[in-house]
Amino acid sequence: MTGGNVGQPRSAVVQPCARCGARWAVQGKPLHWCPRCHGVLLSPAPVDAPPERRNYRWVARPPGRKAPHPGTPRRTAPNLATPHYTQIPRWGLQDRQPQTAAEPVHRIDRLVARLPRLLVTTAVVFGVAALTELGRYGILLRNRRRLIEPWLLWLSDAAVTVAAVTAMVVALITAVAVVGWLARTRTSLYAAAGREDSRSLAELFAGCLVPGVNLVWPGVFLTETVRVGATGADEPRLLRMVRIWWAAWVLNGLLVVIAVLYRFGDSLQVRADGVLITLWTDAFAAGIAVLTLWLVRGFAGRDLRGRELTAQRWLIATTPAAPVIEPVQPGSAAAAGRAPATAVGNDEAIAAEAAGPESTGAPEAEHEEVLAK
Repeated sequence: MTGGNVGQPRSAVVQPCARCGARWAVQGKPLHWCPRCHGVLLSPAPVDAPPERRNYRWVARPPGRKAPHPGTPRRTAPNLATPHYTQIPRWGLQDRQPQTAAEPVHRIDRLVARLPRLLVTTAVVFGVAALTELGRYGILLRNRRRLIEPWLLWLSDAAVTVAAVTAMVVALITAVAVVGWLARTRTSLYAAAGREDSRSLAELFAGCLVPGVNLVWPGVFLTETVRVGATGADEPRLLRMVRIWWAAWVLNGLLVVIAVLYRFGDSLQVRADGVLITLWTDAFAAGIAVLTLWLVRGFAGRDLRGRELTAQRWLIATTPAAPVIEPVQPGSAAAAGRAPATAVGNDEAIAAEAAGPESTGAPEAEHEEVLAK
C-alpha cells in the first residue's frame, strides 16, 4: 500500500470457468458459478502460477466421450488390422433423378392425346348411322307393296334415333379435341418461329364450333398454321391437304343443310328422299372423320396409317440411260445381221430376199424356204 485508502487493489487470484474458460478475479469470497455461462468455477489460483502450483489441470478429450475410469487400463497398442465389414453393408448411394412436380393436365389435353381414337370412333359411328338409314330406306321400299310389322318399324326408328344421337355426341367431343389439337399445334409452331399466336383459344373455339362460321374459319386457321410452321417440301404438301379437307368440309356442311331442309317436307316422297339424303350425309361425315385423321397425321409427318413419311430425293443422271429391253428389228435387218452363206447358190436367194416376193413373183412357200436358208 503506498498511502491512503484510495482504491481497492486488483486481486491477482482468479477462478477459471470449466465451461467457457473465462477467468474471474477473486474480490472476496470465491464464487461457485460463472456469471457468464453459469458453468462451474475452479479453485482460486494466482494468474501467473506455474502448472505444478495449480490445484487443477486441463484435460483434452474428444467430444462426446466420457473420461475413462481411473482403474481402467489404457490401450496403447494401435489396431493394425485392415478395416473391413463383417457383413454385407445394407446402405449405399443411389443416383436418383430429381422428382419434378407434375403439371396439371387439362381435360382438353386428355382429349387431344386420344384424338386418333376419337376420329376412328366418329367414322365408325357415322358409318353405323348410315347403315341404319339404309335399313329404313329399304323398309320404305318394301312398304310400297307389303305391310311392315310394327315391331320392325319400332326397331328401325330406335336404331336410327340412337345412332343419330350417339353420332352427334361423339362428333361434338371429337370437334373439341380437334380444336385443342389445333391450338397446341399453333402454339408450338409459332414458338419455334419466334412469334406469338395472335389467335386466342376462345377465338379458335368460336371459329370452329359455331354453325355457319365454322365453314370458313377452320380452313383459315389451318392455312395460317402451315404458312408459319411448314418449310421446304412440307409446305406444298400440307397446303394441298388443307385445301382438300376444306373443300370436303364445306361440302359436308351443305349436305347437312339439305338434309335438315328435307325434314320439313310434307309428302311421303320428300321424306323418303330425305332418308336417302341423310344416308349420304352420314356416309360423307364418316369420310370427313377419316380425312381429318389424315390431316392430323400429315402435320406430324405421317401417313393415314401412322407410318413415317420418307422424303424422295431426285438426282441428276450423269450417264446415258441403258435400254433394259433390246429394240425389235425388222426381218430384213435381222437377216442382214446374220453371217453370209458359204454356198454359191445362196447369192441368188439373198438377192431374191432383198427384192421381195412381189418383184420376183415367187410363191409364198418358196419365199419362206429362202428365209429358212
